[in-house]
Amino acid sequence: GIVTRHSAAGRGRAVYALLHLSNLDCMVALITNASSVKMGRKDIIKIDEAIELDTDALGYVDPGVTVSIIQGGKTIEKKKLDLPLELEGDLHCKNPRCITSTEQELAPVFKLTDRAKREYRCIYCESKF
Repeated sequence: GIVTRHSAAGRGRAVYALLHLSNLDCMVALITNASSVKMGRKDIIKIDEAIELDTDALGYVDPGVTVSIIQGGKTIEKKKLDLPLELEGDLHCKNPRCITSTEQELAPVFKLTDRAKREYRCIYCESKF
């Protein structure tokens, strides 16, 4: 299965929705406001099956989250996610003049321009995301 750890308190529900976990046909546990020595409070999500995760979207919503892959009760892989350098997928540029608004087959792509402000800009029109 999969476990997300070190998720900021209050972000678990956003991650749950982003990953469409309500559509899974397996056990999913969402633990909110768990005590944490390092963070004070944190959210944890446990998924009973190994699924394909959009780590870029997850890193955007909750930078610093750790994703652990569990097999046979043991952690076999652990990844700490950060803000991705690029975002694409089910995103839309807010600029009505952007080429992605008129060209339906052209997918919007956003590049990280300011890590401290978590600011992304469209690669086509430079609008903030």
